[in-house]
Amino acid sequence: MPRDARAHLAAGRVERETQAATALVVQRTLRAPIGCTGIGLHSGARISLRLLPGAPDSGIIFRRTDLAGGPVEIPARFDHVVDTRLNTTIGLPGQPEAVVGTVEHMMAALAGLGVDNAVVELDGAEVPAMDGSAAPFVFLIECAGTVAQDAPRQVIEVLRAVRVEEGNGFVALLPGSGQGISGPGMAIEAEIDFAAAAVRRQSRALRLTPASFKSELAPARTFGFAEEVEALRAAGLARGGSLKNAIVVSGSRVLNEGGLRFADEFVRHKMLDQVGDLALAGFALNARVVGRRPGHRLNNRVLHALFADASAWRVVPAGMGAAAGVSVRAGAGGLPAAAAAPA
Repeated sequence: MPRDARAHLAAGRVERETQAATALVVQRTLRAPIGCTGIGLHSGARISLRLLPGAPDSGIIFRRTDLAGGPVEIPARFDHVVDTRLNTTIGLPGQPEAVVGTVEHMMAALAGLGVDNAVVELDGAEVPAMDGSAAPFVFLIECAGTVAQDAPRQVIEVLRAVRVEEGNGFVALLPGSGQGISGPGMAIEAEIDFAAAAVRRQSRALRLTPASFKSELAPARTFGFAEEVEALRAAGLARGGSLKNAIVVSGSRVLNEGGLRFADEFVRHKMLDQVGDLALAGFALNARVVGRRPGHRLNNRVLHALFADASAWRVVPAGMGAAAGVSVRAGAGGLPAAAAAPA
């Protein structure tokens, strides 16, 4: 091949690669409404849920249809979290009845499959537990389908390390990927350590993509310990819990008839919870997430710490790599007004 022809082909390849690298990624929502009914893990109440398409830049909204005075909408944001005891509950300030509990599995499914805007409509105060994992919600989203919207997708790029600690646990948000996990988006490294012989110490690392979320995290179920059940119910928690929607551990035994879905299902579920809890940032995170004994409280605290430091983050168009930070409208994509400014 002549030298000038090779040069022309090489130049064309570079141009195509540059265009692909700088192409704006657009937001996505559901193609059609879809619903289900299930039992609340903590309330024990039977709850109907509907997933509805959301407008561009609206983020994820939870809508209670059962409250007096008409539907009440609660933005799925970290600054609306009101309780982190064994689940993540969001609510509206000054309205104690306007809450939705156990949002993390639904949030994980939406974030894991790349849904930016949606309305989650409920006739009760808790997202149904289903089987204790995010897999049923993945199924609903895939049945409904997703569509592109005429609005660019934006992500939060972590620029500086942010870390919060509690007891022997911590969660840190770091720039970039790690553990040999390359590419844009969120990489998660988690380790747990429980006294129960059936759990003990487990660790796992994963770069989050729709495919990896669906196959490696979504099926992992929530878990609890047999000796704690009565105390939890006395505290108003786990009233709907059963072997149908949770793994129950007693010492070295898993009491569920079918056993575990993965040998390390426990740490996978903690990572699933992190995906859902960190989705309350309002936009997807471009970050390395490292956690030891992570939990809902630490996941929420690390987002507060991130947004408290304006030098630790910026908003960039998805797919733009190291593009300059951009201004965003207050509240766009669910980002809190206090944080919606260029870093």
